[in-house]
Amino acid sequence: MSNIPETGRTPRVQIRLVIIQVLVFSLLLTLGGRLWYLQIRNGQEYTDEAKNNHVQQVVQPAVRGSILDSRGVPLADNETRLVVSASRTELMKMKDDGKGVLTRLAGVLGMKPKDVLDKVRLCDAKTPQPCWNGSPYQPIPVTDEANTQQALQIRERAEDFPGITAEPTAVRRYTGPGKTNTAQVLGYLSPVTDEEITKAKDTDSPFLRSDQVGRSGLERTYDKELRGKAGVTRYEVDNLGRVIGEAARDKAQPGANLVTSIDARVQAVAEYELHNAMKAARLEFDKNTDKNYKADAGAVVVMENKTGRIVSMASQPTYDPNSWVGGISGKDYAKLTGKASNYPLLNRAIQGQAAPGSIFKVISSTAAVNAGYPFDGGYPCPSSYSVGGQVFKNFESKGYGSISLGRALEVSCDTVFYGLAHREWQKDGGTKPKKRTNDWFYKTAHQFGLGKETGIDLPNEVKGRVPDRRWKQNFWEANKDGWCKQGKKNGDYVEKIAYENCLEGNRMRAGDSVNYSIGQGDTLVTPIQMATIYSAIANGGTLHNPTIGKAVISADGKTVQEIKPTSHGKLPMNARTRDQIDEALAGVTTRGSAAWRFGGWPQDKIPMHAKTGTAEVYGKQTTSWFVSYTKDYTIIMTIAQGGTGSGASGPAVRKIYEAMYGLDEKGGQDLKKALLPEPQKALPKIGADGSIDAPKIEPYEPEKQEPPAEDQQLAGPPARRD
Repeated sequence: MSNIPETGRTPRVQIRLVIIQVLVFSLLLTLGGRLWYLQIRNGQEYTDEAKNNHVQQVVQPAVRGSILDSRGVPLADNETRLVVSASRTELMKMKDDGKGVLTRLAGVLGMKPKDVLDKVRLCDAKTPQPCWNGSPYQPIPVTDEANTQQALQIRERAEDFPGITAEPTAVRRYTGPGKTNTAQVLGYLSPVTDEEITKAKDTDSPFLRSDQVGRSGLERTYDKELRGKAGVTRYEVDNLGRVIGEAARDKAQPGANLVTSIDARVQAVAEYELHNAMKAARLEFDKNTDKNYKADAGAVVVMENKTGRIVSMASQPTYDPNSWVGGISGKDYAKLTGKASNYPLLNRAIQGQAAPGSIFKVISSTAAVNAGYPFDGGYPCPSSYSVGGQVFKNFESKGYGSISLGRALEVSCDTVFYGLAHREWQKDGGTKPKKRTNDWFYKTAHQFGLGKETGIDLPNEVKGRVPDRRWKQNFWEANKDGWCKQGKKNGDYVEKIAYENCLEGNRMRAGDSVNYSIGQGDTLVTPIQMATIYSAIANGGTLHNPTIGKAVISADGKTVQEIKPTSHGKLPMNARTRDQIDEALAGVTTRGSAAWRFGGWPQDKIPMHAKTGTAEVYGKQTTSWFVSYTKDYTIIMTIAQGGTGSGASGPAVRKIYEAMYGLDEKGGQDLKKALLPEPQKALPKIGADGSIDAPKIEPYEPEKQEPPAEDQQLAGPPARRD
């Protein structure tokens, strides 16, 4: 036994025990505090996070709403197709990035492996179409034209096709009723991008990764209404991914239907006649170039005068909007965007800019009256007009003596407007302008709405151009360095022009003003701008915002939101001037430049007003313009490199009117054959189940007509065929 007394060891043992006890109690206290913090203080937060970590979402895409014509005929709707898609996320997990799977898939689908591989690659600045522009995390459609046998092969051999699905899916369809196209008006869809998802995250219309988005036309303008809201079902799953319950379900809400003012029957006529007019123009010989006219592009617009609603709008060249459905092929994309196809994606009715030629003269006439020149005054119309040694000739070098502004409109006399514009240019100080110039001809063009958008409910409308003093100065500052390098005093035509522009390109010269007065020079307009102007003359002076959307109707037909017509101003003319211009434009079809095209027209029943235009374009053949109106409608047609206004576009415009009013070539009317003798007011009815009782549209097949006899072609003194 030890000789150390018991009392000698007790203090040290007790100290150690106390220390151990303190440590134990400290640990217990810390653990208890942590448990309290986790379970009591932040318990609910961690519970919610734990639930979210075990919730999986299943998205049910919403059915996109239909786009209907004014009578309920579907222009765009949906159909169920077998869609084969590839999950890029699954493919990237494979050693070969899924190339083997996609190659086998190409064999089943009867496609080239390269085409399949191209479709699932992601788009970027260096990757050409075809490629996937949507989210890399959503299934990428490879084809929407799979048949049942192909789908069964993919499903039955699932081990050979990991990441590949074949499912029935609602796919957009552009129906083309009556062989119509309407491509640029309708637009097309493509997948939503990650950037768009981020931007729309906090809005009232967020995107899901499965969404398709409108990229042009009505599909873009009314995308929010048409898209609807996808359904989302949230499932609770355990750590093994097994479903243990349903957390929440949001039902899919189908998109609303868009009723338009387009009449599919009139659309069919307008498209046919535009196409036919361009074909006919290519058969005509252009003596200025010693070649036939190219007639390589064109547009036509039919508008209601009292509302600004668009009844028809067509643009050439065009394309099949169904080519975008399910992802566009590289071959098709090259056709749509290449120079060789002349850019069919452009809607030339709102994006095609050209000099207006003589259809601009209603603006010049108004400017002259506002500047103090009487409409019924006498103005010389010689065969040519000289300005500073440069001779500006009248079209066909024809003179008419002293005539009124009304008669100048009828026969489209250039020299009358040359003289008026030159006189006003001199009053404003010529090349040394006054501090406050009147600039009547330029100011009036702005008041008519040129140089700015009309407000049509289509994206990417262009503004055109009014080449006034401010534009001249800005344009000169942007280009003077290039002009000065290129310009030569004694060079060819282009070099001489560059030399002059270098020295005084910012000055408003006399030649600029006289050329501008007849819609030439640097002036640019669009067909929709000029249609808006002439429909305003027809309706008494109101400049309407052109509209195609007429109403948004919910999928069950219970909620109707009408799209009311709006306006952006009045014409800068009084009622008397309007009436005088109106009378002169009626004279164009009876004794003026379009009389040879309107022989036998029932002027007493359906008064016709028109203006022809033949615009010269440097380095190209002339642009044909023809604009006209009745009490109900305005129709404008233009054909680039197509010849004269009355020659190329006039006959086609007349045939559109004849179809709408039910007229024959002799002026007789059959209302049973009339497509739209007056504007459509009623909206189509949509059933609670989404059904639409739409009439069937037959293709437009005009009867072959003999041209009017020579004695019917001119109802009055011969006039120039502008």
